[in-house]
Amino acid sequence: MSKSERTYRNYIAGRWVDAADGRRLEILDPSDGSHLADIARSSREDIDRAVLAARAALAGDWGRMSATDRGRVLHRIGEGVLKHVDLLADLEARDVGKPLKQARADVEALARYFEFYGAAADKVHGDTIPYRSGFTAITLYEPHGVTAHIIPWNYPMQIIGRSLGAALAMGNAAVVKPAEEACLTVIEFARIAEEAGLPHGAFNLVTGTGEEAGAALSGHPGINHISFTGSVATGALVQAAAGRNAVPVTLELGGKSPQLVFADAELDRALPFLVMAGIQNAGQTCSASSRILVEQSVYEEVVARMADAYRKLKVGPALSDLDVGPVVSRRQKDIVGGYIGLAERDGARIAAQGTIAPDAPAGGAYVKPTLIRDVSPSHRLVQEEIFGPVQVIMPFDSEQHALELANGTPFGLVCGIWTRDGARQFRLARGIHSGQVFINNYGAGGGIELPFGGVKRSGHGREKGFEALYGFATTKTISIYHG
Repeated sequence: MSKSERTYRNYIAGRWVDAADGRRLEILDPSDGSHLADIARSSREDIDRAVLAARAALAGDWGRMSATDRGRVLHRIGEGVLKHVDLLADLEARDVGKPLKQARADVEALARYFEFYGAAADKVHGDTIPYRSGFTAITLYEPHGVTAHIIPWNYPMQIIGRSLGAALAMGNAAVVKPAEEACLTVIEFARIAEEAGLPHGAFNLVTGTGEEAGAALSGHPGINHISFTGSVATGALVQAAAGRNAVPVTLELGGKSPQLVFADAELDRALPFLVMAGIQNAGQTCSASSRILVEQSVYEEVVARMADAYRKLKVGPALSDLDVGPVVSRRQKDIVGGYIGLAERDGARIAAQGTIAPDAPAGGAYVKPTLIRDVSPSHRLVQEEIFGPVQVIMPFDSEQHALELANGTPFGLVCGIWTRDGARQFRLARGIHSGQVFINNYGAGGGIELPFGGVKRSGHGREKGFEALYGFATTKTISIYHG
């Protein structure tokens, strides 16, 4: 699709089609509030068509394709993504609002996911199980069938890569419903997949609202597995809808991820991670480090150094490629601004804020990155996911205190630990309730190869890495009696 083209359709069974009833949704550019594009506003009828197309693909060329050939198709998709880096990065930056350099990194990650899962497609092996005399027992990994993928607006390319890539590698056929707030690169991706030779119906894309298209997909009786990334509240609705059909669900939900900084930490190395993990993509990251916990003896030093870094942060339009872009919408700006106002109302101290570029358009959804200090552990700023460029920084006076604070929220997605004490590293890594722990680094979700997911209200199941392939497969046990 050219940059001048502003109307996007659904992609079902290899055809670009309007919503069944012809309705559309308007997409706004968060950098200035202007019209960016129109997408199809799909209904249950469109979901029905997409599921039938996926089912037909399983019965046709896609279902009969060998694992090796599936891998080759996926690898070609990765190559196709890299051929369109500039187009995809520009579109992602304008659609989501993230700086161009961050959008380019997302394009490269999308390509890497398909390279990784393309190479892994024929390497998921079953087992032979020692069993009773006269029997041979084996296990096979088989695709679930039709998988549904509900993609959020903060990282459309990265999340379709880790979710769809693994599902296709295992031989599933997919129906994808991206978020209506930002989904244009996912639509563009469908063209790349088609050019790479992905059989029609193996990947179907249906846009629309969560209340209509998302709900219809979650509860559809033709779906065999659901992958959802998004809020806790919506995840609960998706799981409830799937439960009515006894369908398994992978949920990657919110986070309130801490970084623990001890007095012996290498602060020069830690500082960029402490700041960037909180403000990347304007803080709209499930694995964002929104809590900084610092040992009392170095607390004031770390506050001062982070505050100095915050004052240097510049916020502006996505294509200006500054430190921080706008949040995704005016509504999100109001939500984040409400939390900052809450801090001021309740007497918390704002340690520092970034600045909005003077030429930033008045209609843009801009929020100053904000560092807040000395907040009570029970305060909403500490307990709730803000999903904006806001970090709280708090002191602790012992290792046990640090552990209690780190585990003291309903979430458990990612944690960072900064200390040179090897024994402490392992004690804390074992004691932290989270799906990922980074020691003397912070991966903001980690690399393509690292299993990713949460505990507690951060969800269940794992994406990324080889582990994700097992989530998109079902185990079949075969017992053979041969005497």
